[in-house]
Order: sequence, then structure tokens, then C-alpha cells
Amino acid sequence: MIARLVEMILGPLQYPFMVRGLIAATLVGATCAVMGSYVVLRGLAFLGDALAHAILPGVALGYLVSGGDRAAVFVWALATAILTSIGIGAISERSKLREDTAVGILFAGMFALGIALMSTMRNYAVDITHLLFGDVLGVSAADLWFTAAVSAVVIILVLATYKELLILTFDPLLAATLRLPTRALHYLLLVLIALAVVVSLRTVGIALMVAMLVTPAATASLLTRRFGRMMAISALLGALSGVIGLYASFYVRVASGAAVVLTCTAFFVLALLIAPERGLLWRHRRAMPGEANQGQGTTL
Repeated sequence: MIARLVEMILGPLQYPFMVRGLIAATLVGATCAVMGSYVVLRGLAFLGDALAHAILPGVALGYLVSGGDRAAVFVWALATAILTSIGIGAISERSKLREDTAVGILFAGMFALGIALMSTMRNYAVDITHLLFGDVLGVSAADLWFTAAVSAVVIILVLATYKELLILTFDPLLAATLRLPTRALHYLLLVLIALAVVVSLRTVGIALMVAMLVTPAATASLLTRRFGRMMAISALLGALSGVIGLYASFYVRVASGAAVVLTCTAFFVLALLIAPERGLLWRHRRAMPGEANQGQGTTL
């Protein structure tokens, strides 16, 4: 039994594409989950979904300009994601519109532009389908280096501004009182979310991107009330989901991106049921007749 299990774990590692895929899935899962902690607590899930779809014109332009060069596609996608995130912040700030309104406007406009550009293309439909739905087993060495570099930038910036982003997330008024550069920090957060979106392109694709941002962080929020622990647990769950989902994809022969997201969802359902104090089964067991159970929010 143990020998069989070891064989199942080590067997796929003889294939270089599987090794690259596992490394990429781990990096993407952890990076997206870290940024997802801010997304969940600040109620920015719609922003993550919008950015995932708003990079479509960048992907299409990358193909049109470079003739299908993969590195160029990622660079164009990265530039589009950053510009879109900055545009969302600028519109909501200067026009006094709610941020979700600005997100909706740019989301629809950029997505429509991407569809228009794709409608002019004939030769790269298959490649773009991979970007829409993910193809982690097709990750090249160059893709892996790109993913590692962007992930490192995101994690380093999060660690460097951890205290400031923490205060801004939980108490914007206190952040202003302490004279923190709240505007710059807000834009930085938007850009970091955009970077996380681009990182996940090859792994889960545009269509499933929001799940990698939201689901591990939402799961972690059920398991702890401390933000630091939530971020660490979220990163662990994201990385595990990438690895387990990729193995499931290899053996069950299903789409890799879908397998990763379904693994994330399974972790969430499990936590929703049995998480201490917050799980449905736990609360049902502890409930007293006539007593209402109230959840507690995540804290510093």
C-alpha cells in the first residue's frame, strides 16, 4: 500500500513538464492566496474577476504584435492588468464614483475590446483557449521563470508594506491619522492584485482566475481570526490545491485548471463544515435552544 502510494507520488515526477507544472502551481497558488487575503477582507472579489477578464485585450494584442510569442503575450497581459488596476483607482477617486462602478465600467469595456480583437484573429485560437481555461502542464521553462519572478516581486512588496497595508485594510481612518500614504498604498494593492492575476494565466486561466484569489483566503478566514495566520494558511492551502489538483489532473485526465480550482473548493467546503467555532457542524453541535450564534470577524 505504502509502496503503491510512493509510486503514485514519484511516478509523474519523471516527466519534466509535470515537475515544471508542480512548481508553477505551487507558486501561483501561494501568491494568489496571499493577495486573496486582502481581496476577501476588503470585499474586492469583483475586482479580481474584472482584472482577470480585462487582460484579455492585452493577451490578444500580444499575439497580434508578436505573432504568437508566449513571452510577449505575458508582457502585454501584465501591462494591461497594471494599467487597468490604476485606471480603476483613478476613475473611482477623481469621478467620485463607487469603486465597484469603476470596476464594472472598465471590466465591460476591456472585455469587449478583447473579444473584438480576438474576432480578428484566425491562427491562434487554440493558444488563447489555453489562456482562458489554463494549461499548467504546458508551462515552459521561460514561463516558470516569469512566474517565479512576478511571484517574488509580489511577496517581497507585501512583506515590505505588511504593516501599512494591514492598517489600511482594517482601519482606513487610522491610516490617514498616522499620515500613511493611503492613496499610494491603495494603488499598490491594486497593482499587486493585478500581478497575481497575470501570474495565474497559464495555471488556471482567465475564466477560473478569481477562484485562486478568493477561495483559499475565504477558507483560511474560517480557520483563524488573526490576519497573519489567515495569510499563511491561505498560502498553504493555495499551494496544496495546486499540487493536489495537478496530480488529480494527471491521473483522472481532467483539465488541470479545473482540477486545481475544484481542490480549492473542496478545502472550502470541508472548512465550512468542520472549522472550529465557525463550521456549520461545529455551530450546530454547540448551539443552545433559543441562542443565536454570531460569527466573529478577522482581527489584526
